Amino acid sequence: MDSAALLNLLGNENRRRILRLLSRKPCYVTEISEYLGVSPKAVIEHLRKLEDAGLVESRTDTQRRKYFHIARNVRLEVNLSPYGFASKSAYPASNSLDLTNCRHLSLDVSYGDDDSLDELLRTLERLERLENELSLAQRWVQGRLCDVLDRISESVGSEPESRIYADLLASIRTEPKGIGSISRELDAPREVVAELLEGMADRGLVQRTERGWELTDTRNLTPSND
Repeated sequence: MDSAALLNLLGNENRRRILRLLSRKPCYVTEISEYLGVSPKAVIEHLRKLEDAGLVESRTDTQRRKYFHIARNVRLEVNLSPYGFASKSAYPASNSLDLTNCRHLSLDVSYGDDDSLDELLRTLERLERLENELSLAQRWVQGRLCDVLDRISESVGSEPESRIYADLLASIRTEPKGIGSISRELDAPREVVAELLEGMADRGLVQRTERGWELTDTRNLTPSND
């Protein structure tokens, strides 16, 4: 599901409360209505929207009561900083995904063959701990990203909290490019790109050659590791 549509859907507090309740156990409309303190008609409308989005499914029991439950795992990420806003949603990857190939991660993703309840609970504990550690790692990375972007802004001498300078410099870091190519890559007007490049050329950070615009000295843009 598109992340923007998912954000709009979850913007309603009662729909969030419904999902929180259904994540604990399947429920029928009357249960949800009593839990929320709203009319069954309103609950049915919320459930319809959640079903249309593929977040909720229903089944009917022997007494012909319709139970609603969470349909699938969905992860929604929102990153907001002075340098940008981004959101993305994703369904869980296949169990066959090989995380050992991730360059920046060193994870123990082994599972035992023992399906005893004790071993399953141990595995649950390890996975929950891993989930918390990955969350902390994401927060650390986000903080470091902002720190590096701050240092790039200082190196360029630009106004603080402006990401476009870093994006422009990254665009020409590996190969020279023309203004048209940079403009398309950054989705920025040619006039803006040209003005920024000329300003950084005056500071000796970039130069225009026969092959296009390129960096003059990447060492001036390398943040320290402390």
